[in-house]
Amino acid sequence: MQFCSSCGHNVELKKMDSDIHLRYVCIRCETVHYQNPKLVCGCLVYQEDKILLCRRAIEPRHGLWTLPAGFMENGESTRQGAERETFEEACATITTKELFVIANLTHISQVYMLYLAELGDATFSPGVESLEVQLFAEDEIPWEQLAFHTVDFAIKRFYEDRKKGYFSQHEIDFPQPG
Repeated sequence: MQFCSSCGHNVELKKMDSDIHLRYVCIRCETVHYQNPKLVCGCLVYQEDKILLCRRAIEPRHGLWTLPAGFMENGESTRQGAERETFEEACATITTKELFVIANLTHISQVYMLYLAELGDATFSPGVESLEVQLFAEDEIPWEQLAFHTVDFAIKRFYEDRKKGYFSQHEIDFPQPG
């Protein structure tokens, strides 16, 4: 960061008296610019024993399969963001259930929040960010073509919980790859 988003003047990295992190601070208006993780919200949409997956039409991971999810917008809750992303990517009518997965990806400053959601009817279609959208049974999941580790983790927890007869909330801290 070079310039203040409040007044346009230069910023400098400083450690504030009561803080442990370096922050960008405007040298003119003294606005502190916090840099916080991005929230990715989405849904694991299911119909009976099948999961709805979207094949990505955008980077990163173009052409691979994912759950409908994306960055939360200002002015919406995580649930609203998850529902919006599901409609944008899969044109699906859903009934959103409980928060299912929280995945922390500290190495890229992202937090994934995935809700369970039942498919309202059998109608869905690709949105502008999807090449295709399809329901998959467990033995049909394209495991080697999943776009993200978070998706793999969520799908495996879904089928494990389904076999137990109840859904739990799951949290994971993904380490930096490499």
